[in-house]
Parts: sequence; structure tokens; C-alpha cells
Amino acid sequence: MANEATAIDGARQPMPPGELVRIGSGALTVDVAPDAGGRIAQITQAGVDWLVGPHDGTPAMIAWGCYPMVPWVGRIRAGRFALQGRRYQLPLNLEGHAIHGVGFGMPWRLERHAPTALELSLVLPEDERWPFGGSAHQRIEVADRRLSLWLSVTAGAQLMPAVIGWHPWFRKPERIEFSPSLAYPRDAEGMVMLPLVEPPAGPWDDCFLNDDPVIVHHAGQRLQLASDCRHWVVYDQPAHATCIEPESGPPDAFNIGGATWLAPGATLGARFTMEWR
Repeated sequence: MANEATAIDGARQPMPPGELVRIGSGALTVDVAPDAGGRIAQITQAGVDWLVGPHDGTPAMIAWGCYPMVPWVGRIRAGRFALQGRRYQLPLNLEGHAIHGVGFGMPWRLERHAPTALELSLVLPEDERWPFGGSAHQRIEVADRRLSLWLSVTAGAQLMPAVIGWHPWFRKPERIEFSPSLAYPRDAEGMVMLPLVEPPAGPWDDCFLNDDPVIVHHAGQRLQLASDCRHWVVYDQPAHATCIEPESGPPDAFNIGGATWLAPGATLGARFTMEWR
């Protein structure tokens, strides 16, 4: 077994944005922070900022921008899971669990920067933080009124589990249009369970199955979110923000099922689009 992890809420530590890289098209600009977990620091459409930024009073690593979650999403219960008869222990970084992968806390390499697109890469660790190695890649591209995101993870020399997704902190919308088909119930610790149930009434900090675009209304603008991911986490309990997170599988997928098992050299990819209508 890997070394026992220490329960430190590292996800709540401040994460400065570092140097920002901008892309844009028409009235849409996107500022990216490669050193701050390869995240988008701000999205501005026609003068309206859409994200909670690093200087909006919530500088914690977990609490601003739109960051990639790789190679897992949400919480892994107590940071523990098993693979091929071996048990693994990941470092605990939020309330006794391992949350949102390692990518959102690491600097990414800027591989390409053009006026309307950029690409980032990350070599995943092969140590106590994540024992399997591998790599991740992002492409962020803008066209007039449309932002397209691609995220992928590729296994290294070992078989490894993977779930990927995005975690945008949207400034509090007036309302959202969201009609999921099913939801994962949660236990007393807030961890997802099976079997699936009918979607509960809000407010939410829940994972849903959803096949339809999500519409977000904010500051007189209408934003449509779409993804090839079927799992969506919606966290709308904070007064200042709502998180709407497309994911390739559920939180704790390494334990409850829903992860993709990548053979050496295999890749898992996903797409997320934001379009102002």
C-alpha cells in the first residue's frame, strides 16, 4: 500500500493566478492561467465577466475560475481505492477526502498560443500524489460568441483509472435551465451512492445524468452549455456562485464504478462548449 496520506485541506490553500494568457474573438475574451492549474481565470462576453476570479474574495485553489479535473473528479472517499488487487491511498486535500484530481493544483506547460486558441500539457506525477503517471492535454479555442474546450488524459506505462471534467465557478446566475433524468443519492458525508434516483429538489451539491444543454441566465445574457459528458455536477448552494460541471463519470468513480480503465498509452477525451445565444 502507498504511504498513508495526511488530512490537510490543501484544496483550500490560496492559488495565485500567475501570468495570464489571453485569447479572443469579437466581444469574447478568455484569460488563461497556465501556472494555476491550467485554468481559465476569466471569461468576458460583451463586457460581462462570467467567472468568479482570483481577486473576487475567494482565492483558494478550489474556489475560482474554470479548472480541469484530471485524472479524477469530485471526491475519492478517504482517498482510497483498489486496482488489480492492490490498494492505493491518495493524499487527502479536503475534509478527509481526495478531491478533483491533481491537475488543478499543478502548473501546465503552454504548448501553443494563437490569437484565438491555445494548448496546454501536463505530465502527471508518478508518486504518492498519483502513482500511475501519464499525461494530460487541453485545447481552448474561441470563435465569435463560442468557447470550446477539449480535455484528454493518456495513460503512461501502467493501466490506470481515469475520470475527467471541468469545474467552472460561474458568477451567480439569475436562473438556470436544467432538466436531468436521474441523480446519485448522497450519504451523510455527502458522498455519492447507488442506485440512481429521481432528481431531488434544490439547492444542489449533486451529480446528475443529463443529456441536454444547460442554459445559464446572467446579467442579461443567455449562455448554453453542452458536453459529450453525461454526468453533470451542479453546486448552487453558495450565494455568490453556481458550479455546473460536466464530467466523464461520477465522483468516487474509482470505488462505485463509472471510471474509464486506460490501458498503457490509451487516451480518454471529453469536450465542453459554451455558446452565448
